[in-house]
Amino acid sequence: MLLPAKAEVARHLRRYRAWERVMLASPADRDVRATFEDSGYTLCVLMGKRCAREAAEAAERYLRSTVVAYLQEQSDLPRAGAVARRGPPRSTERSPAGR
Repeated sequence: MLLPAKAEVARHLRRYRAWERVMLASPADRDVRATFEDSGYTLCVLMGKRCAREAAEAAERYLRSTVVAYLQEQSDLPRAGAVARRGPPRSTERSPAGR
């Protein structure tokens, strides 16, 4: 998985947060809203998220952590020492449909 440079993520996160404040101060201004949404979209693309809020949270986590820790957090793979159970849970009762 390719990850963006932390400097780029930090720059776009700052831009997103700045435009968020401006947009909250003047929500009726269409130009401000459009620029805010553009900055959110850019952050979504950088972080691989569909929602700007999720992308901002992911960017903050990415900037706080190491690359390895961030990738482990994002993956669905079990962590070292975790026990993975395969298959459906076993039951002692049999289904009436199976008789």
